[in-house]
Amino acid sequence: MLNKVIMGVTKTNMYSVEQNELASLFKVLGHPARIAILQYIIDQKACICNDLVDELGLAQATISQHLKELKNIGIIKGTIEGKSVCYCIEEKVWKSFQENFNTFFNQNVNINECC
Repeated sequence: MLNKVIMGVTKTNMYSVEQNELASLFKVLGHPARIAILQYIIDQKACICNDLVDELGLAQATISQHLKELKNIGIIKGTIEGKSVCYCIEEKVWKSFQENFNTFFNQNVNINECC
């Protein structure tokens, strides 16, 4: 799923698959435009084929770059039919990210008075 995303020349092999996936996901989701794109797609409850430029107020080149990043981690999928490009959430990947995210944040944390 995230084999397409390489985290640079770091020692990613020192970390678990889940840690690498979460880090890649957080990196891609670290831009508010990408969050806005995902929220827009989710709110439509269908694939979007309309122009995101009008919806988000960003330049076409900027939106294309953000869509590319989201597609690279597999969280969205798209089809091209002529000049029309349609995008929707890749549900299997979404669920996997959701499970990893929940597992990470549902860990019990002991509150100590040491800090």
